[in-house]
Amino acid sequence: MTATGVAGGRSGQPSGDGRGRVLVVTGTGTGVGKTVVTAAIAALHPNRVAVLKPVQTGVAAGEPGDLADVVRLAAPDTVCELARYPDPLAPATAARRAGRPALDPEAAASAARLLAATHDLVLVEGAGGLLVRFTSEGGTLADVAGELDAPVLVVTAAGLGTLNATALTVEALRARGLTCAGVVIGAWPAVPDLAACENLRDLPAVTGVPLLGAIACGAGVTGQAEFVRVARHGLGPLLGGRWQTPEP
Repeated sequence: MTATGVAGGRSGQPSGDGRGRVLVVTGTGTGVGKTVVTAAIAALHPNRVAVLKPVQTGVAAGEPGDLADVVRLAAPDTVCELARYPDPLAPATAARRAGRPALDPEAAASAARLLAATHDLVLVEGAGGLLVRFTSEGGTLADVAGELDAPVLVVTAAGLGTLNATALTVEALRARGLTCAGVVIGAWPAVPDLAACENLRDLPAVTGVPLLGAIACGAGVTGQAEFVRVARHGLGPLLGGRWQTPEP
C-alpha cells in the first residue's frame, strides 16, 4: 500500500474540483468499533479508497496497528499512518511521554488532501473520541474535520449509556459548525438487550442525525469475504450497504 485524502463539502459530496470525498470517522470513546466500521465502509466502496490513521497510540514500532486490521478486512488501495506512540494514552500525552513531536491537525488535513487527489474516497479514522487532544495546545480530530470541511461519522456503542455519549458528540460537532453524517453502531450484539433494541429508534431521535448501520459484533475477526457480507448487511445504503433503519 502506498500513501499519498480531500475536501468534500459539508454535504459530504465531492467538491467538484477533481478531488475525492473525505469522511472523518470518530467515536464516542475507545473500543466502540471505529476501525471495523472504517474497514466496512472501505470494503463496500467500488472505487479507489484510502484510509488515513493520523495518530496511532498504544502500539510499538513494528507492531500491527489499526491499519493492519483495515488491510486484512478490506484491502483498500492505500493506507497511511502519520504518527505512532507506544503508550495507550491520548495522542498528546503519549507524544509527550515518548519525547516526540505531537501531530498537528493541519498536518493530518494536508495528508488527507494529498490522498484525495488520487482517490475517490478518503476515510480519516481518529483515535478515541472527537475531542481527544492531538497536541498540548488543544488540537483535535474536530480541527482536522474543520480544516477539511469534511463530514464526520460517529461510531457508538449499542447498549445502555450510548444515548448521552452520542448526543454529546453530535452536539460538539454542531457547536463547531461541523456536519455529522450520521451514526453507526460499531458492535451489534448477537442477542441484543432491551436498551440496545430501543436505542435503534432512540439514537436518531436524541441526536437529530440518521442511524446509518449496526455492524455485527465479531465482524473484525472474520475473513475478508465474510467481512464484506457482514458489512453489506450492517451498513445502510448511504454507506454502500443494505441495512435498513427499523420502523418506529
